[in-house]
Amino acid sequence: MAIKNVGVIGCGLMGSGIVQVAAQAGFDVLFVEADDALVTRGLERLRQTLEGLVAKGKLEAKAKDETLGRIAGTTRLEELKASDLVVEAMTENQVLKNETFAKLDRICPPHAILASNTSSCNVTAMAAATRRPGQVLGVHFFNPVPLMKLVEVVRTILTDEAAVKTVTEWARAVGKTPVQAKDSTAFIVNRLLVPYLLDAIRVYEGGLATLEDIDAAMKLGCGHPMGPFTLLDLVGLDTTMYVAEVMFEEFREPRYAPPPLLKRMVLAGHLGRKTGRGFYRYEGT
Repeated sequence: MAIKNVGVIGCGLMGSGIVQVAAQAGFDVLFVEADDALVTRGLERLRQTLEGLVAKGKLEAKAKDETLGRIAGTTRLEELKASDLVVEAMTENQVLKNETFAKLDRICPPHAILASNTSSCNVTAMAAATRRPGQVLGVHFFNPVPLMKLVEVVRTILTDEAAVKTVTEWARAVGKTPVQAKDSTAFIVNRLLVPYLLDAIRVYEGGLATLEDIDAAMKLGCGHPMGPFTLLDLVGLDTTMYVAEVMFEEFREPRYAPPPLLKRMVLAGHLGRKTGRGFYRYEGT
């Protein structure tokens, strides 16, 4: 199946990035937001982002105008009735996602593929909420979407091979490198990354070394672009704790349990860059 029209549910940080890369690749994109103000905000964010690329010489003005011409926003889920592919990029709420997929199943044409950008929710449960479980899968982008090359294409035990192939080809078409994974909590990257981040916190809690020295050790000793505490602050401590709790609930392995220090920092509102303070302090945030 050739994908021409793409729907995206949510135009926040992740959703707007997905809208952008799809539109820049030549797909017509319609995104859905909760109200008119969020639609306007999403369109403005996209316009500013593309204008910024023009200003930096990374995009021609004509290409910017053509990309914006392929993007539209709405508050009505029903307007996705012509979509060939819908990518859900809502908040990480399993019940809400299941309900949304059930609605999409009634709205979208029979051939449409329904995908979730979830990083931690159960894709199989979303598929089971529809009458087309073979056409439901995960398509997990990474933040920031326009810059990060990876997409995890996640198949459930119900997903048809044809849907996996189509979405894998679409991911390549929007400039990404797809890898395939099974629907198991946290998929590939977070299954490996989250325990590493939690262990870094435990090492610091235990007094082995300072934050700065742990970060420097992992950057210089392992070639990582940033240390674990810099990364934790960037991702958000609340986000990391949420994913860890989901993983611990699924597997019941101690290595997935959030350390006490992480819990207390989240309770204190020290969530990282977005609040101006996490493991490090950030001026002017």
